[in-house]
This record gives sequence, structure tokens and C-alpha cells, in this order.
Amino acid sequence: MGLREAKSILPPGSYYLSGNEAAAEGAIAARCSYYAGYPITPSTEIAERISVRFKEVGGVFMQMEDELSSICSAVGAVWAGAKAMLATSGPGFSLMQEGIGYAAMTETPIVIVDVQRPGPSTGQATTVAAGDVMQAKWGSHGDYQVIALSPWSVQEMYEQTINGFNFAERYRVPVIVLSEAALGHLRERMDVREKVQLFDRVKKAGAAPFGTEEDDGVPPMPSFGEGQKLLVTGSTHNDYGVRKTDDPRVHEKLTSRLHNKIMNNREEIIEYEDYYLADAEIAVVCYGLTSRSSLFAIQRMQQEGKKVGMLRLKTLWPFADRLVSDIGTKVKKIFVPEMNKGQIVGEVMKYASCDIIPYNQTNGQIIQPNVIMAELETLLQ
Repeated sequence: MGLREAKSILPPGSYYLSGNEAAAEGAIAARCSYYAGYPITPSTEIAERISVRFKEVGGVFMQMEDELSSICSAVGAVWAGAKAMLATSGPGFSLMQEGIGYAAMTETPIVIVDVQRPGPSTGQATTVAAGDVMQAKWGSHGDYQVIALSPWSVQEMYEQTINGFNFAERYRVPVIVLSEAALGHLRERMDVREKVQLFDRVKKAGAAPFGTEEDDGVPPMPSFGEGQKLLVTGSTHNDYGVRKTDDPRVHEKLTSRLHNKIMNNREEIIEYEDYYLADAEIAVVCYGLTSRSSLFAIQRMQQEGKKVGMLRLKTLWPFADRLVSDIGTKVKKIFVPEMNKGQIVGEVMKYASCDIIPYNQTNGQIIQPNVIMAELETLLQ
């Protein structure tokens, strides 16, 4: 079963929204019907808008006592048949990690919007950072995979939230939309089309809910109340959810499938954009809001005849390893600007064979185009 067309909930047209408001509308467009909320700056506007809009579209908004209970209630809502979303920032994202691991192990499709702010700990609640990239991938213990998306505009906050639900339902996996404080509060025009593409949860009566022989590795997902005698556990389990905590073969089979259902399908999951790479001597590999500054700088330098190009990662996890490896054979240097102390740059170093130069900024401010331009000018000398 693939994507189907559905009517947009918002009337088609142009809207002037913030990134956080766009994420809320994206969830509603994807037919999210349950939101477990706990307010935390700078993501709170998502909960605020959904709490109002759910009254109009028939969704259920539940304010929880903390982020641990929020994610656990969302997992329960999904197994009751709902599509569910949460939004948070760094400290709350840390508290959600055990629940994310449980969702990965039980193959529960949930969407989490993480509007990043500087850390560690409480950090700066109202400024910008991109320090949760590795946490999104490795935050919970054990071997598992997630999908993490990196929007760069209000338009993509809307579209990537919809995509997040489609990926979550398609692969039965937690999906994280890695926003940033400046993007969550940025206001700009967003266009809504008449139709959206949605993926419907696959169901098959009598089929094993935690095992499949299908090539994609994704089993159908029943809901409680459908007569399937469901067993849902975070412990090692067989294809029907029966605990098998002392059987090494069952654990190896289960964790391998959880890994492979994402990694074997990564070419269908990974999205990116490239600019001016055909004859570039230097490639900028970037993501999120920093991509906007990078593109502005590169376009100015292109006008001066400078051979610089850019790869924007719209998907951070799974990582675009083959793409980065290919670019690394064609350019002399790769420049990686990040609003952290260096997270994606380590992945680039794994796969690219050329010189890799990081630029790291953790002062709670966005990386300005003139900064990127100055760094690139130095590298071209």
C-alpha cells in the first residue's frame, strides 16, 4: 500500500505562519489525531496551536505532567489506532529518550518535533542551536534506527511534518523533525496545496505484528480492539510479541530487522538538494537554518566566479553516506558549518576522502552569510 491523495485540512492558498505553527498544521494535514503536550521553550507554540485547532478537527489534546508521560501516552494512543505527535526542546528531548527506545523496539510510529536550543542542561531557553543531532540518532541505548528530518523554512516545517508521519507509518519507526529555535519562531509565507499525500497504516488480519518475510522488513500493524490478541513489550520478543529474553537467536533476528528495515530502504528515505556542485572545488555540506546562510553566501561567490557548491541534507538520519562519499571524490575540500561543536562533520569525515573543514558556533546565534563567505574565501586561497 502506497501514498494516497487526501484533501488538505487548511483551504489551499498562502499563509503567513511561524515554523512552529506550520508544524502544527502539518500534523493536522497528516491526520494526526492525538497530541501529548508539555510546554517547553521554544516549542510551546506547537502545543498552543494544536490545542485550539484540535477542537475544530476532532483531535485529542492531552497536557501531560512531563515529557516522560507525554511520549508514553503517545505510544499508547498509536496502539489504540491514532496518529500521534509530540513537540519539545533539548531538556524534554532528553527525558523522552527511554520512550523513543521503547517506540523503536515496539515499532510504534510516532513523530517528535524537537525545536533545538543551546545546551547542555537548561542552557539558553530562547536562543538557537543545532546540538541535538547526535542525540536524535543515539539518544536511547542499544541498536536501533530512527529517521530524522531537517527543514530549513516554514514551508518545510509544514511539509516535513507531513513527510514525518508518512515515514513513521510506512516504516513503523519514530521520526524526529529537527527544527531550531530561530526556525520555530521565524515567520514567512507558506503555501498550502489542495491535496496532500498520505500513507495509511498497513493492516492484515492474523499476520504477525512483529515479524515479516516481506523484503521491506516492515510488518503490518494492528490496533488494540481489533481481535488480534496483541502483546506489546519492550523486551526481546518473537514475531507475535511473546517475550524471549533468553534466546540469542530471537534477539539477533529482531534487532537485525529493526536495523535493516531502515538501512536497506535508505535510498527511498534520504532527501537532499544540491547547488553548483558540477565544477565546484569546495562543497559546503549543511542542514537546517544554516543552509540558508550557506546558500546566500555561495550565490554571491558564484557571481564572482568562485567555484563553490553546496549539499543540503534534508534527511540527517539515515545519513547520506554514499552521496557524501561521491562528492568527496570530486571536490578538493568540504566545509561543514554547524551550530554545535561538530556533529555531522564527523559523519562527513567517515565517508569523504578529501579535506574536511568544520566551522562550529555555539553562541546562541545563527551563522551569518558573511561568516561563511569569509571562511570559504580563506579556503579558496
